[in-house]
Amino acid sequence: MNQDTDPAELARLVQRVVALRQEHRDLDLAIEKLQADIANDELTIKRMKKRKLLVKDQIAWLENALIPDEPA
Repeated sequence: MNQDTDPAELARLVQRVVALRQEHRDLDLAIEKLQADIANDELTIKRMKKRKLLVKDQIAWLENALIPDEPA
C-alpha cells in the first residue's frame, strides 16, 4: 500500500499519527470528565465520541500506510 519511500513524507506521516494519538487521548479524558458531571451535555458527549472514532480510524489508516508492502 505504501508507495512513498521519501523520508520527509514518512516523517510527516509519523508526526501526524503522534498528533492524532494525543488528540484521541485528550478526547478520552474530556469524555470521562463530562460523563462524571451530573449535569452533562449528552449531545456534546456523542459528538466527542464520534470525533474520537474518526481519529481512531485516521490513526489506523496512517499506520497502515506506513507499513511497507511485502512482495507476493
